[in-house]
Amino acid sequence: MSEAKAGSRPGERERVPRGWLKIVGLGPGSEAMITPEASGVLEQATDVVGYVPYVERVAPRPGLTRHGSDNREEIRRAEQALEMAAEGRRVAVVSSGDPGVFAMGAAVFEALEAGRPEWRSLDIQVLPGVSAMLAASARLGAPLGHDFCCLNLSDNLKPWTLIEKRLRLAAEADFAMAFYNPRSRSRPEGFARALTVLREACGNARPIMFARAVSTPEERLHVTTLGEATPELADMRTLVMVGSSLTRCIPGERREWVYTPRSAPSSEATR
Repeated sequence: MSEAKAGSRPGERERVPRGWLKIVGLGPGSEAMITPEASGVLEQATDVVGYVPYVERVAPRPGLTRHGSDNREEIRRAEQALEMAAEGRRVAVVSSGDPGVFAMGAAVFEALEAGRPEWRSLDIQVLPGVSAMLAASARLGAPLGHDFCCLNLSDNLKPWTLIEKRLRLAAEADFAMAFYNPRSRSRPEGFARALTVLREACGNARPIMFARAVSTPEERLHVTTLGEATPELADMRTLVMVGSSLTRCIPGERREWVYTPRSAPSSEATR
Protein backbone atom coordinates (compact mmCIF):
# COMPACT_ATOMS: atom_id res chain seq x y z
CA MET A 1 0.00 0.00 0.00
CA SER A 2 1.46 3.34 -1.05
CA GLU A 3 1.85 6.16 1.43
CA ALA A 4 0.15 9.49 0.95
CA LYS A 5 2.49 12.32 0.03
CA ALA A 6 3.46 14.44 3.03
CA GLY A 7 1.14 17.37 3.43
CA SER A 8 -1.66 15.88 1.30
CA ARG A 9 -5.09 14.92 2.55
CA PRO A 10 -6.10 11.25 2.83
CA GLY A 11 -7.50 10.00 -0.48
CA GLU A 12 -6.32 13.09 -2.34
CA ARG A 13 -4.59 12.31 -5.64
CA GLU A 14 -1.17 13.70 -6.17
CA ARG A 15 -1.42 16.41 -8.79
CA VAL A 16 0.55 16.02 -11.98
CA PRO A 17 2.66 19.15 -12.43
CA ARG A 18 1.52 21.35 -15.26
CA GLY A 19 3.79 21.09 -18.25
CA TRP A 20 4.46 23.61 -20.94
CA LEU A 21 5.41 23.70 -24.59
CA LYS A 22 7.75 26.35 -25.96
CA ILE A 23 8.42 26.62 -29.69
CA VAL A 24 12.02 27.82 -29.85
CA GLY A 25 14.09 29.42 -32.60
CA LEU A 26 17.76 28.41 -32.52
CA GLY A 27 18.93 31.07 -34.97
CA PRO A 28 20.87 30.44 -38.19
CA GLY A 29 23.76 28.44 -36.71
CA SER A 30 26.00 30.37 -34.34
CA GLU A 31 25.38 29.99 -30.62
CA ALA A 32 25.90 33.74 -30.33
CA MET A 33 22.67 34.23 -32.31
CA ILE A 34 20.50 32.21 -29.92
CA THR A 35 18.48 34.66 -27.83
CA PRO A 36 18.88 34.67 -24.03
CA GLU A 37 15.16 33.85 -23.76
CA ALA A 38 15.62 30.72 -25.89
CA SER A 39 18.71 29.66 -23.92
CA GLY A 40 16.79 29.99 -20.66
CA VAL A 41 13.98 27.76 -21.89
CA LEU A 42 16.42 25.11 -23.12
CA GLU A 43 17.98 25.04 -19.65
CA GLN A 44 14.57 24.38 -18.05
CA ALA A 45 13.23 21.86 -20.56
CA THR A 46 12.85 18.17 -19.71
CA ASP A 47 12.43 17.26 -23.38
CA VAL A 48 13.61 18.72 -26.69
CA VAL A 49 11.77 17.76 -29.88
CA GLY A 50 12.79 18.50 -33.45
CA TYR A 51 14.51 17.54 -36.68
CA VAL A 52 17.63 15.54 -35.82
CA PRO A 53 20.29 18.14 -36.83
CA TYR A 54 18.50 20.83 -34.82
CA VAL A 55 18.03 18.65 -31.75
CA GLU A 56 21.75 17.86 -31.85
CA ARG A 57 22.48 21.59 -31.52
CA VAL A 58 21.10 21.37 -27.96
CA ALA A 59 23.82 20.04 -25.65
CA PRO A 60 22.92 16.89 -23.69
CA ARG A 61 22.63 17.22 -19.91
CA PRO A 62 21.19 15.26 -16.98
CA GLY A 63 17.41 15.50 -16.87
CA LEU A 64 17.03 16.29 -20.58
CA THR A 65 15.72 13.84 -23.17
CA ARG A 66 16.28 14.68 -26.83
CA HIS A 67 13.74 13.42 -29.37
CA GLY A 68 15.04 13.72 -32.95
CA SER A 69 12.98 12.75 -36.00
CA ASP A 70 12.98 12.99 -39.80
CA ASN A 71 12.46 16.31 -41.54
CA ARG A 72 9.11 15.26 -43.03
CA GLU A 73 7.48 14.29 -39.73
CA GLU A 74 6.49 17.77 -38.59
CA ILE A 75 2.89 17.01 -37.59
CA ARG A 76 3.78 13.75 -35.80
CA ARG A 77 6.57 15.62 -34.02
CA ALA A 78 4.16 18.36 -32.96
CA GLU A 79 1.64 15.80 -31.67
CA GLN A 80 4.37 14.08 -29.67
CA ALA A 81 5.37 17.38 -28.10
CA LEU A 82 1.79 18.31 -27.21
CA GLU A 83 1.19 14.89 -25.66
CA MET A 84 4.33 15.13 -23.50
CA ALA A 85 3.39 18.64 -22.36
CA ALA A 86 -0.08 17.33 -21.42
CA GLU A 87 1.66 14.71 -19.26
CA GLY A 88 3.34 17.48 -17.29
CA ARG A 89 6.68 17.70 -19.05
CA ARG A 90 8.48 20.87 -20.04
CA VAL A 91 8.89 20.54 -23.79
CA ALA A 92 10.94 22.67 -26.18
CA VAL A 93 10.18 22.22 -29.87
CA VAL A 94 13.22 23.52 -31.73
CA SER A 95 13.65 24.95 -35.22
CA SER A 96 16.57 26.63 -36.87
CA GLY A 97 16.18 30.35 -37.51
CA ASP A 98 12.78 31.61 -36.41
CA PRO A 99 10.10 28.98 -35.63
CA GLY A 100 7.44 31.03 -37.41
CA VAL A 101 9.26 31.18 -40.76
CA PHE A 102 8.67 27.91 -42.66
CA ALA A 103 9.28 25.99 -39.45
CA MET A 104 7.66 24.25 -36.47
CA GLY A 105 5.46 27.09 -35.27
CA ALA A 106 2.77 26.47 -37.88
CA ALA A 107 3.09 22.69 -37.52
CA VAL A 108 2.41 22.82 -33.78
CA PHE A 109 -0.68 24.98 -34.21
CA GLU A 110 -1.93 22.77 -37.05
CA ALA A 111 -1.66 19.76 -34.72
CA LEU A 112 -3.24 21.76 -31.89
CA GLU A 113 -6.27 22.69 -34.01
CA ALA A 114 -6.87 19.11 -35.15
CA GLY A 115 -5.89 17.39 -31.91
CA ARG A 116 -7.29 16.61 -28.47
CA PRO A 117 -9.43 19.40 -26.95
CA GLU A 118 -7.47 19.35 -23.67
CA TRP A 119 -4.30 20.38 -25.52
CA ARG A 120 -5.79 23.85 -25.96
CA SER A 121 -5.45 24.53 -22.22
CA LEU A 122 -1.67 23.97 -22.32
CA ASP A 123 0.84 26.72 -21.65
CA ILE A 124 2.16 27.26 -25.20
CA GLN A 125 4.56 30.01 -26.23
CA VAL A 126 6.52 30.86 -29.36
CA LEU A 127 10.03 32.22 -28.82
CA PRO A 128 11.37 34.11 -31.85
CA GLY A 129 14.80 33.53 -33.29
CA VAL A 130 17.11 35.20 -35.80
CA SER A 131 15.95 33.91 -39.18
CA ALA A 132 18.38 32.91 -41.93
CA MET A 133 16.81 35.63 -44.06
CA LEU A 134 17.67 38.39 -41.60
CA ALA A 135 21.10 36.99 -40.77
CA ALA A 136 22.00 36.77 -44.47
CA SER A 137 20.69 40.25 -45.15
CA ALA A 138 22.84 41.65 -42.33
CA ARG A 139 25.95 39.92 -43.67
CA LEU A 140 25.39 41.40 -47.12
CA GLY A 141 24.41 44.90 -46.01
CA ALA A 142 20.70 45.73 -46.29
CA PRO A 143 19.23 44.11 -49.41
CA LEU A 144 15.85 43.87 -47.63
CA GLY A 145 15.92 47.54 -46.64
CA HIS A 146 12.68 48.33 -48.48
CA ASP A 147 9.55 46.27 -49.24
CA PHE A 148 10.32 42.59 -49.68
CA CYS A 149 8.70 39.16 -49.74
CA CYS A 150 9.84 35.71 -48.67
CA LEU A 151 9.11 32.47 -50.54
CA ASN A 152 9.81 28.82 -49.89
CA LEU A 153 10.87 27.21 -53.19
CA SER A 154 10.26 23.66 -51.98
CA ASP A 155 7.36 21.93 -53.73
CA ASN A 156 6.99 19.27 -51.01
CA LEU A 157 3.89 20.94 -49.55
CA LYS A 158 2.63 23.02 -52.49
CA PRO A 159 2.59 22.61 -56.27
CA TRP A 160 5.24 24.13 -58.52
CA THR A 161 2.52 26.05 -60.42
CA LEU A 162 1.78 28.04 -57.25
CA ILE A 163 5.49 28.73 -56.67
CA GLU A 164 5.89 30.02 -60.22
CA LYS A 165 2.77 32.20 -59.95
CA ARG A 166 4.04 33.80 -56.74
CA LEU A 167 7.52 34.33 -58.23
CA ARG A 168 6.07 36.17 -61.21
CA LEU A 169 3.72 38.29 -59.12
CA ALA A 170 6.47 39.21 -56.63
CA ALA A 171 8.73 40.24 -59.50
CA GLU A 172 5.90 42.24 -61.09
CA ALA A 173 5.36 44.05 -57.78
CA ASP A 174 9.10 44.83 -57.73
CA PHE A 175 9.77 43.35 -54.31
CA ALA A 176 13.20 42.35 -53.17
CA MET A 177 12.86 38.59 -52.61
CA ALA A 178 14.29 36.05 -50.19
CA PHE A 179 14.12 32.34 -51.01
CA TYR A 180 14.31 29.40 -48.60
CA ASN A 181 14.99 25.79 -49.66
CA PRO A 182 16.08 26.70 -53.20
CA ARG A 183 17.64 23.46 -54.37
CA SER A 184 17.86 19.91 -53.05
CA ARG A 185 19.43 16.72 -54.38
CA SER A 186 16.00 15.19 -54.94
CA ARG A 187 14.69 18.15 -56.98
CA PRO A 188 17.66 20.03 -58.52
CA GLU A 189 15.60 21.17 -61.50
CA GLY A 190 13.30 23.43 -59.43
CA PHE A 191 15.81 26.22 -58.84
CA ALA A 192 16.85 26.22 -62.51
CA ARG A 193 13.21 26.81 -63.41
CA ALA A 194 12.98 29.57 -60.79
CA LEU A 195 16.00 31.34 -62.31
CA THR A 196 14.36 31.18 -65.73
CA VAL A 197 11.17 32.74 -64.38
CA LEU A 198 13.14 35.50 -62.63
CA ARG A 199 15.21 36.31 -65.74
CA GLU A 200 12.03 36.59 -67.79
CA ALA A 201 10.42 38.88 -65.20
CA CYS A 202 13.40 40.94 -63.99
CA GLY A 203 16.04 40.82 -66.73
CA ASN A 204 19.62 39.60 -66.51
CA ALA A 205 21.15 42.60 -64.70
CA ARG A 206 19.22 42.22 -61.42
CA PRO A 207 21.53 41.39 -58.45
CA ILE A 208 21.16 37.96 -56.86
CA MET A 209 22.85 36.94 -53.61
CA PHE A 210 23.73 33.51 -52.28
CA ALA A 211 24.34 33.21 -48.53
CA ARG A 212 25.28 29.71 -47.43
CA ALA A 213 25.52 28.51 -43.81
CA VAL A 214 25.45 32.05 -42.44
CA SER A 215 27.10 32.52 -39.02
CA THR A 216 28.85 29.13 -39.14
CA PRO A 217 32.47 28.31 -40.07
CA GLU A 218 31.15 27.16 -43.49
CA GLU A 219 29.63 30.56 -44.30
CA ARG A 220 29.96 31.59 -47.92
CA LEU A 221 28.59 34.76 -49.57
CA HIS A 222 28.39 35.33 -53.30
CA VAL A 223 26.90 38.30 -55.17
CA THR A 224 26.29 38.14 -58.91
CA THR A 225 23.54 38.91 -61.46
CA LEU A 226 20.61 36.85 -62.63
CA GLY A 227 22.30 36.53 -66.01
CA GLU A 228 25.44 35.02 -64.46
CA ALA A 229 23.78 32.89 -61.77
CA THR A 230 23.82 29.10 -62.06
CA PRO A 231 21.67 26.60 -60.14
CA GLU A 232 24.75 24.97 -58.62
CA LEU A 233 25.40 28.07 -56.51
CA ALA A 234 22.55 27.05 -54.18
CA ASP A 235 21.73 24.10 -51.96
CA MET A 236 19.42 23.53 -48.99
CA ARG A 237 21.75 25.43 -46.66
CA THR A 238 21.68 28.49 -48.92
CA LEU A 239 19.46 31.53 -48.50
CA VAL A 240 19.01 33.23 -51.87
CA MET A 241 17.99 36.87 -52.30
CA VAL A 242 17.12 38.79 -55.45
CA GLY A 243 17.11 42.57 -55.39
CA SER A 244 14.37 44.87 -56.58
CA SER A 245 14.92 47.32 -59.44
CA LEU A 246 16.19 49.81 -56.82
CA THR A 247 18.75 47.53 -55.15
CA ARG A 248 22.31 48.80 -55.34
CA CYS A 249 25.77 47.23 -55.02
CA ILE A 250 28.70 49.16 -53.55
CA PRO A 251 32.11 47.74 -54.51
CA GLY A 252 34.90 48.17 -51.99
CA GLU A 253 38.46 47.07 -51.32
CA ARG A 254 37.42 44.58 -48.63
CA ARG A 255 34.04 43.43 -49.96
CA GLU A 256 30.91 44.35 -51.86
CA TRP A 257 27.90 45.67 -49.98
CA VAL A 258 24.31 45.36 -51.21
CA TYR A 259 21.41 47.52 -50.11
CA THR A 260 17.93 48.58 -51.18
CA PRO A 261 17.09 52.26 -50.51
CA ARG A 262 14.33 52.90 -48.00
CA SER A 263 12.29 55.07 -50.39
CA ALA A 264 11.02 54.65 -53.92
CA PRO A 265 10.48 57.49 -56.43
CA SER A 266 6.87 58.41 -57.14
CA SER A 267 7.34 57.25 -60.74
CA GLU A 268 7.52 53.64 -59.46
CA ALA A 269 3.82 53.73 -58.65
CA THR A 270 2.88 54.36 -62.29
CA ARG A 271 4.88 51.46 -63.76
